[in-house]
Amino acid sequence: MDYMTEKYPALIHLLKSRIALAERYYELTEKVGSAAASEDEAALTAALNERGELASTLTCANDEANAAMREYLGKAQKNGKQSLAVEIYESTWKWLHSRRCSHLIPAQLLEQYAMSVARWIQCEESITEFGFLAKHPTTGNAIPSPYVSMSQSFMKQANNLWFQIYQVVKENSAADYRGSTPHDDAMERLLNARRGG
Repeated sequence: MDYMTEKYPALIHLLKSRIALAERYYELTEKVGSAAASEDEAALTAALNERGELASTLTCANDEANAAMREYLGKAQKNGKQSLAVEIYESTWKWLHSRRCSHLIPAQLLEQYAMSVARWIQCEESITEFGFLAKHPTTGNAIPSPYVSMSQSFMKQANNLWFQIYQVVKENSAADYRGSTPHDDAMERLLNARRGG
């Protein structure tokens, strides 16, 4: 944690303030849930107004966190191409925010998911470029490409992380959801990356 505090002090401060805002949000939610509108309508209205202000503050904090994460997630890959992790992170966060579940998912989980999908796409691009076989470094014989097993590993990791995210959305979403999800778009991103788009 000391390394993260030294490397990203603004991000650590932002995360601490988000935790404090989330705690205050839950206190207000409990206050609103326990107050009867007929008994104390003014207190209920004030709590709802304060809750709305906190929600807008949380949105601003998330926007600042997204900007801070771009530095980490957007680093160029070894092959010189830009990582897709920022795009995946942002589209997933927007999807969660539209379902009113963005405050329930830890930023670290979203980051891990975005990096896993981006690395899976990078491995698939390498398989396309170099093929399914590689040359053994000492014997020179053909061996299976290491990118295949890495691709499978990153795909499994991305799926597991997505199931964790989607489970929270299923349990806490205000409305039923049907339609495509950011995880459904992963194959589309892979195809676009192969075309160079």
